Order: sequence, then C-alpha cells, then structure tokens
Amino acid sequence: MRGVGYAIDGHTVFDGLDLIVRRGGITGIMGPSGTGKTTLLRLMTAQIAPDRGQVKVWGRDLATLSAAGVFAMRKRMGMLFQNGALLTDLDVFENVAFPLREHTNLPEPLLRTLVLTKLQAVGLRGAADLAPAELSGGMARRVALARAIVMDPELLIYDEPFVGLDPISRGMIVRLIRQMNEALGITSVVVSHDVPELAQIAHDSYLLSGGRVVATGTPQELRDSSLAVVRQFMEGSAEGPVPFHYPAPDYYQALLAVENP
Repeated sequence: MRGVGYAIDGHTVFDGLDLIVRRGGITGIMGPSGTGKTTLLRLMTAQIAPDRGQVKVWGRDLATLSAAGVFAMRKRMGMLFQNGALLTDLDVFENVAFPLREHTNLPEPLLRTLVLTKLQAVGLRGAADLAPAELSGGMARRVALARAIVMDPELLIYDEPFVGLDPISRGMIVRLIRQMNEALGITSVVVSHDVPELAQIAHDSYLLSGGRVVATGTPQELRDSSLAVVRQFMEGSAEGPVPFHYPAPDYYQALLAVENP
C-alpha cells in the first residue's frame, strides 16, 4: 500500500498509509479499536477501493482489475473471519467443503480426502459431523481456519483470530498460525490488538494510529520504542495520546440541551 487515503462519511480512516507485506512471512497489524484494521483488510481484498493511493497485491494494482480479475485473485487468498462466520445450517465437514464445492468440480472421494486432511491439520477430524452450534468458540475458530486453507491459498488473512478465546484456545490458534505459515510456505497477515500473541508469531509488525503507520518493525523493536503512542499501546496504558472518548461536542453543553429542549 502506498499513500492510501480512505474516508467514510467524511471521517478519515487512512491518510497516507504506507505498508508492505513480505512474501512468506507473518505480518502483524495492530492498533487501538477504531483505527481501521478491518477496513485495511477490505482494501487488501478489493471489497472497497481507496480514495487515493495504490493497493497492489502480487504486483497487480487492484484498481486495474476487472471483476473477473478480482475473483481470480481472491481464490488465491484464504480468510479467517473475526467471528468464524460458519454456516449454521451445514455441519463441520460441509463448512470446510463449501469453497471446494463452489469453485471446483472435484470428485467426491478427492474432496472428502482434502476436507479430512484440513480438519486433521487443525485437530478436528473427529468433529466432522458436528453442527456449528455444538462447537466451543475455540473449536469454531479452528473449523473456520480449516475452511480458510482448504483451497491451499498463497495468502492467508486473519481478522482478530484471538478475540473472545480462552488462554488455551488462544495458544492453539497461535501455534496453528505459525505451523500453517511454515508447513504451507504461505504469506500471512494477522490483524489483532492482542500484543502478547502477535509477539510470538509476527516477523514484522505495523502499529496504526491516526490514519497512518506510526511504527513498524519486529515486536521487540515496537516494545523498545520511545514514541508515546507506541508505548501506550504496547503497555496497555489508559494514559497517553490515544483518547478514550470518541470526538463529541462539549459534554456540559450537551447536557444543557437535553434539560432545555
């Protein structure tokens, strides 16, 4: 991404964003809530277009791609959605098989072999016949990961993979992200605000704030930064340049307006 600018209803999300994802590595993207981390992924997958600047994936400028080109590009990507996004009317097996049924004409024996192989990789082959409602949060996230890799993507994107998980499940997901990256030789992008987990797996990290990248480097380099905004985020401090309150009119005047409509 080069000089990317993007606004929603006049609210600036990105203002001159520069970011590079290295092939074969795990890139962590961090930032306080509301800094546009999920919006960044939508730009990366051509769901939305920047107001200015350039987004290139595998050397192709997304703005130049036709609809067919965008869909072809997305087939080379896998996505682990923040909430798992499992299809509630399908069992675990069919959830993982869904991309294969939509995009290929594989014979059923081969399709079954692929699905079971991916479920084995995430430790859930024995849960193939369960419904999503029968899964714990950590199990659902692992099923979603199996679905994300069933097409053998070159780029695997994780949107807040650790949110809402207990410590054991978080540890499992951390290990799976590392293993998938190493075993499959893919490129991974992990968007999260969970500093300890990203520090275990990321080769490069970016910290977003105020519509820009305010720091980049290894997790250790970010922890050692002297910048106030970086230290506030890495230390989880309530005090610092990142405000707690969303911009609003004067509080006292707003209360007076309620009392004297």
